Amino acid sequence: MEIEEFDHHSPIEGTTLFDGEMAMIGYALNKMCYTFNGAAAREAYLADPEAYFEKFGLNEAQKQACRNKNVLEMIAAGGNIYYLAKFAGIFKMNMQDIGAQQTGTTVEEFKEKLRKAGE
Repeated sequence: MEIEEFDHHSPIEGTTLFDGEMAMIGYALNKMCYTFNGAAAREAYLADPEAYFEKFGLNEAQKQACRNKNVLEMIAAGGNIYYLAKFAGIFKMNMQDIGAQQTGTTVEEFKEKLRKAGE
């Protein structure tokens, strides 16, 4: 069996690759989300999100993605899913909520898709 080569630099349709360039673009966003490990940081964010954005130097695309609570927009703005999960947790979003956003389905449709895949 011949192994097909995969060019990891080729874009995957509908996917934002998190590489070194995206890590640099998303540094402020990811740094902010990392702070959400602490309850005081989560409370400070909820009390004044705009001030929290400024504290970390988020760009306008990152701010708007956070305002929209849209993980796909945050990924496109340089967010890393592991840090963004901390952001999503503030709003009681779980990985199924994020998966639904990523697939353009409702949470119930996404759960059903997972259930069927497990059969």
